[in-house]
Amino acid sequence: MIYQGLGLSEIISENGFLSFKKQKPNVYDYMFSLEEQIRQLENERQLLKAHSQRLEVEHARMREEFEQIKNYPLIVGVIEELLPGKKAIIKNYAGMKFLIKVPENFIEPLLINSRVALSQKNLALVEVLPEETDSRAKLMEVIDRPATTFDEVGGLKQVIQELEESVILPLTHPESFKKLGIKPPNGVLLYGATGTGKTLLVKAIANKTKSAFIKVNASEFARKYIGEGAGLVRDVFKIAKEKKQAIIFIDEIDAIGSVREELGSGGEREIYRTLMQLLAELDGFSDREGIKVIAATNRVDMLDPALLRPGRFDRLIEVPMPCLDERIEIFKIHSKGMNLSKGISFKKFAELAENATGADIKAVCTEAGMFALREQTDKIDSGHFGKAVEKVLGDETTEPEDNAIKMLS
Repeated sequence: MIYQGLGLSEIISENGFLSFKKQKPNVYDYMFSLEEQIRQLENERQLLKAHSQRLEVEHARMREEFEQIKNYPLIVGVIEELLPGKKAIIKNYAGMKFLIKVPENFIEPLLINSRVALSQKNLALVEVLPEETDSRAKLMEVIDRPATTFDEVGGLKQVIQELEESVILPLTHPESFKKLGIKPPNGVLLYGATGTGKTLLVKAIANKTKSAFIKVNASEFARKYIGEGAGLVRDVFKIAKEKKQAIIFIDEIDAIGSVREELGSGGEREIYRTLMQLLAELDGFSDREGIKVIAATNRVDMLDPALLRPGRFDRLIEVPMPCLDERIEIFKIHSKGMNLSKGISFKKFAELAENATGADIKAVCTEAGMFALREQTDKIDSGHFGKAVEKVLGDETTEPEDNAIKMLS
């Protein structure tokens, strides 16, 4: 046996006794063992460092939670009035009002109807909260000002003229009606086939009048639980009141506004209650300056007469199917940004799309682009449009290629 650390070796003498003699130590083995120990210690140090970092993160998180638990809950209120001298009247949701002084170092802008948080100890202003959004409002489409303009609407000149008189002028020039001593129509009902551009028209109105666009599908009002649909109706009008100018657009209103017969199931009774809430909002909203209600349906014959009486939806405007010239115009609108070959005549395609709506023509233009994409070409030609017309509007049993050749011949 060799005592490496001491550099000694064991030798048995002739008389049987152990004796030791000095041996030259193996330096390289000794250094290698030390280096291995260093590597092991370094690995352990790295593991401990990573573990320590995880513990520090966890400690910081728990400290933050502890501080939140220690803090008192804040009172939520709404600014009802701003007064001189950096003062404000705050109304909380229990109906109580407080006169507070805004701190000198408070830099967030304060507006009437803004939600704020107040300290429970001294009612000091802590922060301005984000705008409140009811969870039910997620069912609505709310756009502060749509980008759609009347340039994107093909044809419908007569419809646009009627909307100009009944919706746009009352919002942009209300003084004209006051001078004449007349009241503009309260509500407008657009009726016509699906895809004729009713939603597009309402967005263009909101853009021209610089109004918020609030859209809800009437089928969303048909809720499961008692009072839920009526609550959603109230939310729609509440959001509209918070905007300076707004267009409320109720699509497919026949979902809740059909002719009332005998009320059978609980679901039918709930829809009836929702309709009554809508009628009440329309009746009680007569003093709403800057807000207009527009509804749309493709089954005007099914609507309850109570919806159509004066003071509610008292202006009915038909949105007809596009004529030949209007279809040509719609083709040009939807192909405006497309890379087209020269010499494409949209007249022949408009003639083939005799019963097509604006939505159908938009689908044809999109499909023509898809045909060009499949052929890996950078130009969209008449052949692509011919195939697209056949696919979107033609007989599905006929081969698109054969009909496209017939159309172009």
